Amino acid sequence: MIDLYYWTTPNGHKITMFLEEAEVPYRIVPVNISTGEQFKPDFLAISPNNRMPAIVDHAPAGGGAPVSVFESGAILLYLAEKTGKFIPSDLRGRVEVLQWLFWQMGGLGPMLGQNHHFGQYAPEKIPYAIDRYVNETNRLYGVLNKRLETREFMAGAYSIADMASYPWIVPWKRQGQNLDDFPHLRRWFDAIRNRPATLRAYEKASAINTQPTVSEEAKKVLFGQTAASVRG
Repeated sequence: MIDLYYWTTPNGHKITMFLEEAEVPYRIVPVNISTGEQFKPDFLAISPNNRMPAIVDHAPAGGGAPVSVFESGAILLYLAEKTGKFIPSDLRGRVEVLQWLFWQMGGLGPMLGQNHHFGQYAPEKIPYAIDRYVNETNRLYGVLNKRLETREFMAGAYSIADMASYPWIVPWKRQGQNLDDFPHLRRWFDAIRNRPATLRAYEKASAINTQPTVSEEAKKVLFGQTAASVRG
């Protein structure tokens, strides 16, 4: 059994998408990041960066004590290796998946996250910051669109790279983008959106977080933390 410490963010959706696709038994442990649950000592013990998602695998390969993993990319890789699914076993195929997984972790996620912050949440609308991240989002969409011009999914077959990237494209309107400008990306997006496992993952999200609007108090929790938040 996998315990999934989860909230309804793009990084959280990545993991439910995988678990639903691979049909791995799991239990969701909600971590409401808008109320500060990510700073509780028991959560910090498994996720020292005070970010969700995180998992605890109570039946790791080879047996022994439970294994905890934080960082969504590391979790996807761990689960892919545990199950033998959604990552190729051959060297070249594995490299294709890993480089696009890391592309998402190092570029698509952080840049689109800043797009969301300055466009939606920042108390002061700073035109330079908004333009900077909207334009970078557009560039990254273009990179992905080009990649998908000659293949069905990011690394050929459906993989953890696709699961990592898809949830970050879901709020494309809020990111100041138009998917119709990226036809190959649009085709990929629609194919993943209609997968039964994706539908199940997002249905669980809507049941867990029934008030997704970020309040002013939640913004203080989400964006006002310093090193003092994680001191033991």
